[in-house]
Amino acid sequence: PGFGELFRMLSYADIGASTMQSRASAGLAGTTLLFALPGSTGACRLAWDKILAHQLDVRSKPCNLVALMPRFGEDPATRATGAA
Repeated sequence: PGFGELFRMLSYADIGASTMQSRASAGLAGTTLLFALPGSTGACRLAWDKILAHQLDVRSKPCNLVALMPRFGEDPATRATGAA
């Protein structure tokens, strides 16, 4: 189970079995996190409020998605110049 399954589970409370038609999904392209959300504002709000805001916060325990983003550990000064 992953993002799509969790989204559909949470969405079920709002829209019932219609959540089966949701194509919410997430993945990685290199070190970039990608999220495909349904087009309704309610669905986007649900995804942000119940999943993404927490998983993109390094303080969320016991785990979060920030660990998958190594660029957050980089020094911005060296990233811009490529210096080490």
